[in-house]
Amino acid sequence: MKKILITGAAGYLGARLSKYLAEKGNSITAFVRSDVSRNCEWAKLMKDIIVGDIRDEKTISDLTDRSFDVVIHLVSLDHHKSEADPNYVSSINVMPTWNLLNSFTINNLDKFIFFSTQQALGKFPLKEIDESFNPNPLNIYGLTHLLSEKIVEYFHNKTETNCINIRLSSGYGSPVFKENNCWWLVINDFCKSAFNQQKIELLSDGSPQRDFIHIHDICRAIEVLIESERNFKENIFNVASGKTYTILELAHVVQSKFNERYGKDIPIILPDKTLSKNHRKFKNLKRFLIDTSRIKKLGFQQPTSLQTGLDEIFDYLEDKSG
Repeated sequence: MKKILITGAAGYLGARLSKYLAEKGNSITAFVRSDVSRNCEWAKLMKDIIVGDIRDEKTISDLTDRSFDVVIHLVSLDHHKSEADPNYVSSINVMPTWNLLNSFTINNLDKFIFFSTQQALGKFPLKEIDESFNPNPLNIYGLTHLLSEKIVEYFHNKTETNCINIRLSSGYGSPVFKENNCWWLVINDFCKSAFNQQKIELLSDGSPQRDFIHIHDICRAIEVLIESERNFKENIFNVASGKTYTILELAHVVQSKFNERYGKDIPIILPDKTLSKNHRKFKNLKRFLIDTSRIKKLGFQQPTSLQTGLDEIFDYLEDKSG
């Protein structure tokens, strides 16, 4: 059993991750921005729930007065809110990473895990991308995560703590809390639109590419890193499925799954209001591929197929509509 602090623990990913790790027998302290009902199933799994502002120095001090084996840092503005005033954005996306590391690494912390993003890389080349790829972010969200990555790397090299950067691809899956802001995510959005509106509408021609990984597999990847007894020489890990889809291909996969479950053929509507009939339109498109061999060497496997992941979302939507 590990004593683990998770910041942003009531968010979309944080809530699933804290629940998963608690169910595996770990002692989880959940740091959240707003209070959570202590009577819900999620809260009952937590060792402790601390409500506070990650920007507050006293809050950081109070957290470091406690003893943890692992700190998992998830607090961040999303990519839309990250386009705000630089002082405000850095106070949430960057400085807490520095403050947490500066405080915890002097207290014999074993591991610090920071959730970064593939957006820190910028434009993907249409080839295999491993952790050595040179980042060149194209937006503030990516830039601030790259800055935090550099802070994590500094403390990894200068302290005894294993400080790990997770470069996460596009996640999907059902939320723990209905308030979790997750329905703008492509797969979640397509499933919800199919279920509620009996259609899927694209905002592009469908050629953009994504790597999609189910949120359960993200949790499993973190568990593998926590359980590893290694002292990591390389501290960056791609967490992805290693499979690339175009948005159009994905829309047709969701359409097919919906037909399989509900016996109804729903339309895929393109931006010009025509219907897409050809899921193989971009079959010969050159693609990027995210290399996940580094984390696989630690024992990570991705058990959740896209088909299984879609079923999980539709099961959730059915349950909530009943």
